Amino acid sequence: PVILMGPGPNKETGPNKETGPNKEMIPMKKKHILEKVYDPKPVEEKWSKFWIDEGLFVPRVPSSKKKFSMVLPPPNVTGSLHVGHALCFTLPDIIVRWRRMQGYNTLWLPGTDHASIAVHNVIEQSLAEKGLTREKVGREEFLKMAWDWKEKYGGIITHQLKRLGTSLDWTRERFTLDEGFSKAVSHVFIELYHEDLIYRDYYLVNRCPHCGTVLSDIEIEHKERKAKLYYIKYPLLNSEEIITVATTRPETMLGDTAVAVHPDDERYSKY
Repeated sequence: PVILMGPGPNKETGPNKETGPNKEMIPMKKKHILEKVYDPKPVEEKWSKFWIDEGLFVPRVPSSKKKFSMVLPPPNVTGSLHVGHALCFTLPDIIVRWRRMQGYNTLWLPGTDHASIAVHNVIEQSLAEKGLTREKVGREEFLKMAWDWKEKYGGIITHQLKRLGTSLDWTRERFTLDEGFSKAVSHVFIELYHEDLIYRDYYLVNRCPHCGTVLSDIEIEHKERKAKLYYIKYPLLNSEEIITVATTRPETMLGDTAVAVHPDDERYSKY
């Protein structure tokens, strides 16, 4: 497009001799026109790459600034992230950006979790679809499949976190089975044990008969169900009296040889 500059022609005198239209026809640069529909993808990719390339989320060392650091709760490499993860990661991202704006030397450490039992199960499901089991493929091949799974989904998760624009320091990304990381965890556990802050003892635990291993409380689903409670009357030796025991496992009656009671229970003090 062109634009006419100057007074231009006059109805009475005709074209201006000094600044006629032929002399002042100046081409203009094409102006950028906004898209009718905003496309966030190129904008987000541009600024995310800029932030990472410029190292804006890498803490300066050494620094006289106050320090502020957080660890990203590492997502499991059992699959890709969902909208719930986006919410959970947005909240700490707001906090660390706020501290950074306040002048703190900030670090938000990224990483992923091996989630051994969960990954174990999803790989077994994948094998089952092919008519295979972990016993058939063998230990070495199964472990190789586990590491391949981690590389695939760990990479997807990292890409998703970057696409979210999280202000993480990717130069320090960790995995919970990294050699140095595992040694650090073992070292801390040993120190806590020697300081009597943790202990090892016999305790009732949750056990998975399929996996052949114990499970933490957060790895099981509690379900309430209606069941029968049986009351069994055990006759006392050389007496007509009985002791009633409530149980959900009446089949043990066939092998029971004795009944134990609390010594301080007044109901049984005479025995």
